[in-house]
Amino acid sequence: MSEDFFKVIETEGPPGLGPDRRDSIKSIEELNQEIESLNLAGTTIELARSAAFLWHDHLDASHDISQDLLSSDGSFLHGVMHRREPDYPNAKYWFRRAGSHSAYLILSSRVEEYLGEVQNDLLSKLLVPGGCWNPFAFVDAVETVERTQKDIEILENIQRLEFESFVESFLG
Repeated sequence: MSEDFFKVIETEGPPGLGPDRRDSIKSIEELNQEIESLNLAGTTIELARSAAFLWHDHLDASHDISQDLLSSDGSFLHGVMHRREPDYPNAKYWFRRAGSHSAYLILSSRVEEYLGEVQNDLLSKLLVPGGCWNPFAFVDAVETVERTQKDIEILENIQRLEFESFVESFLG
């Protein structure tokens, strides 16, 4: 099912770290139609809708859904949305509410592997200390990048890995 979802949300590149909108995004209406075609039910369809809106830079629309999803998954999406907004303290609040999310296990190994490939040991130590994903350190890294403009592409790729890991955790 996650493969079908990734086809629905496909864009030329990953979203930025902030609220900027890309030219390659789909409209909310188009995304709604395509999400409906996946035949998901209940909370799963709302998670998919919120995630699709987030990937396609519709932060407000994603927020409207994720704030009503009273689960670890909803809190995870809510945290990512506030990080991109940017509202870093609020993002951390929602990541605390997400707790030890099931996506973190997948994400930690993917991020460690990726940071090894790009030879960034410092980020690896910060983001995956002891092999465990640290969403708060990622919020801090994104905030730092906003000021320094250094390592933007690396963090965008990590955000992509975060998103993919999350989708796989709830769609399988």
